[in-house]
Parts: sequence; C-alpha cells; structure tokens
Amino acid sequence: MVVFLANRANLQDRRLHDRIQNRLNGTFNTVQQRRSEPREAGSYRVVADVNPRQFLADDEYPVTAARIEIGFQLQTGEPHEYYWFNWIEPDRSLLVGWHQDDTHDDLGPVHLQVNDGATPVAHEPADFIDSHPLDVVERRLNSLRDIVLAVNWEQGRPVGLDSAGK
Repeated sequence: MVVFLANRANLQDRRLHDRIQNRLNGTFNTVQQRRSEPREAGSYRVVADVNPRQFLADDEYPVTAARIEIGFQLQTGEPHEYYWFNWIEPDRSLLVGWHQDDTHDDLGPVHLQVNDGATPVAHEPADFIDSHPLDVVERRLNSLRDIVLAVNWEQGRPVGLDSAGK
C-alpha cells in the first residue's frame, strides 16, 4: 500500500519530480529528469523509456519503443496543480495523455488529448483527481494501458479515442 501525504502546500518542483522519478525507476527501462523546454509549462519533466509490448502485455503491438513524460506545475493560482501525463510513440507520431491545465476550459479542469505529431486530433473531458500529485501519477499509470489501447487509427494515423477507453 502506498501512502501519500495530503499536504500539497509545501510541494517543491524539484523534490516532487525527484519523487516521481524514484517511483518510475525499476518499472521502466530508463528514467531521467530534465528541465522543461521553453514551450513547456512547469520547470521539470520526468521521462521514462518503455517497451510498449511489455507494458501493454501485447506481443503484437506495432512499435517497440515509447516514452512516458510527466510534468507538474505548482503554484498555478488555481486550487490545484497543473500536470501533463503523456504516452509518446515517436515512430508513429502519437501523443496521448491527460492534461490538467487552462487550455480547454470547456472540457473541465482535465482533458484527454490525442495528437498526430504536433497536431491535436482529439480532446475529451477526463476525470479530475483532487489529490496529491504522487497519487495522480499512480492513478494515471494504472489507467494508461487502457487509454493507449483506446486510440483509434485510420490509415496508420491516430484519429481519436474509443469513448469506452476514458
């Protein structure tokens, strides 16, 4: 059983991302922390390389390399943190992930997004988890397999999500 402290007021960017990195170590092939790029919100990202066939328990999955990128932005002026939790397959130009930010207010505080390369092809509302960021990471990890497998494809390109996968 994993216990998370409820006090989010004292979270610090670097320490939080260190703890996320520690959580992912051992589960994924390579886990590293990097500073966010200028176009990205927040200070840090934790990046984990993953073998999709192993992670998804599907020996026929069409690619053998993917990565997970997780980043939190604290002190947003909102009563909750912003975060980005993405599955990325460079070989197929797929990004699918949860984004808790201020970009799609019409969908609520969290949306699920599918990109074909840099082009978003779907945005759908997603469950808001009002919890400590480490609990959010754990819960999103537990849902990740279903979300990746719910991506709809047409002519080799991602086009959206099977609504049962949310």
